[in-house]
Amino acid sequence: MTKGTLFIVSAPSGAGKTSLLKALVQTEDRVKVSVSHTTRPRRPGEVDAVDYHFLDVNAFRQMIDEGDFLEHAEVFGNYYGTSEAGILDQLDCGNDVILEIDWQGAQQVRKRIPGTVSIFILPPTPEALRQRLSSRGQDSESVIRRRLAEAREEMSHYAEYDYIVVNDLFEQALGELRSIIMSRRLTLEVQSVQLQDRLRSLLA
Repeated sequence: MTKGTLFIVSAPSGAGKTSLLKALVQTEDRVKVSVSHTTRPRRPGEVDAVDYHFLDVNAFRQMIDEGDFLEHAEVFGNYYGTSEAGILDQLDCGNDVILEIDWQGAQQVRKRIPGTVSIFILPPTPEALRQRLSSRGQDSESVIRRRLAEAREEMSHYAEYDYIVVNDLFEQALGELRSIIMSRRLTLEVQSVQLQDRLRSLLA
């Protein structure tokens, strides 16, 4: 069996990353989204072990000390991390795994797992980003301004990624994500393993 590919997907808050990835995993076989660990408070509607594994700070630090994380970072006062064992198990089963992490975590993962493919999702315009952040209806104007500043910091690292997808038209952006995954599955490295019996037969 061919091992799966690890994909990193990063985006500023409000770029529509979560909606795109939810639609992607519903329509693509062998694509899984990793569930990260975090110390940030649970938001309304979020489910433990589905959206995140929610931990307190002490439990998170214990996992750091025990070397359980493939990557971890402190982002605006909250900790985020990815279980290394969980990722490797999925890849060994032949699944492509998507990590929703920021640029700091992406830097760590690239060093640890060669062949990782990274994708950055951008909003179409600053105005669209502000509108998306405002439409949530949960945040004050000062919080929205802070989130916009955070988004600019995140977007400043776009050049560290292999691919850029602009989420203007949802279906188009979704199609571009599918194309990136398919292009990886069709590489010589993957296909030479997947098609080894067929290749032997053709060359006999």
